[in-house]
Amino acid sequence: MGMAMTVRDYLTETGVSYEVVDHPRRVVSSEIAQSAHIAGGKLAKGVILHEENGGYVLVVVPSTHRVDLRVLSETLSESLGLATEGEIETLFPDCDPGAVPPIGPAYGIRVLLDRDLAELDDVYFEAGDHSALVHVSGDDFGRLLSEAQQGAFGYHA
Repeated sequence: MGMAMTVRDYLTETGVSYEVVDHPRRVVSSEIAQSAHIAGGKLAKGVILHEENGGYVLVVVPSTHRVDLRVLSETLSESLGLATEGEIETLFPDCDPGAVPPIGPAYGIRVLLDRDLAELDDVYFEAGDHSALVHVSGDDFGRLLSEAQQGAFGYHA
């Protein structure tokens, strides 16, 4: 499949320089990082949560972390739950199932960004399929998610 058109268009619109890193097809983020020969802490993982009001939020954490639903619910003052596979496919129609790019603004989704990712020199993330990553500088990743609320939203798994 390759890079999702929405991802490609958003990177072009924002003027961000990027590199596509191909890797053997993998679904689990720890295996993706290993097969791409990158540190798991530099791989941004997007997790879609549904809100009480029917909306969605994209939480972006390092692939070495799990999302802390309790902290997120307290931060947003509402109950949150994991989105279903069907909901994710509807939100990311040009992506392979489960290959969620963490750039919510490209898809009109609000983002919460774990501060561990905000401090990196370079970041990798899903390109919209399970065999390619996008590599950008940390500064450019910050530009892509400039509107994101930052905080400690995950814990090391």
